[in-house]
Amino acid sequence: MLIREPRLGDDIDDFCVRCKRVMNHNIVSVVGGKPAKVRCRTCHSDHDYRNEQPPPPKVDAKKAALFNEVLKKVSPGAAPAPEDADVDLELGADVELDGENEAAEVEAETPAAEPEPAPVVVEAPKPKKPKGRPKKA
Repeated sequence: MLIREPRLGDDIDDFCVRCKRVMNHNIVSVVGGKPAKVRCRTCHSDHDYRNEQPPPPKVDAKKAALFNEVLKKVSPGAAPAPEDADVDLELGADVELDGENEAAEVEAETPAAEPEPAPVVVEAPKPKKPKGRPKKA
């Protein structure tokens, strides 16, 4: 069976960057016998042809490095977490500490004194100016 080259206007499946799904597209431009730009038939957005592949996830490298550093301190023998995994940290999670860190554990259990809230300053409303012309006496 012969497969023909794609032509302008042909239907093709591709990952839509606006819909965030693999959707039907029309070919808008062809370069070297391959689709270069496509238009989504659902949201009508134009974008480069992606071969049905979603874009790579945006992972902040600094956050991932800090997270791995914290994991090493909590459990030094554990392997670092994969950088592309979504991990939620809970505040106040129970962590087992070594015997030498008992003072840190006691400090963590005692609640810190909350600072007193700053006093609220309320300004007096400004007097309104009368509208219109002044009355004649």
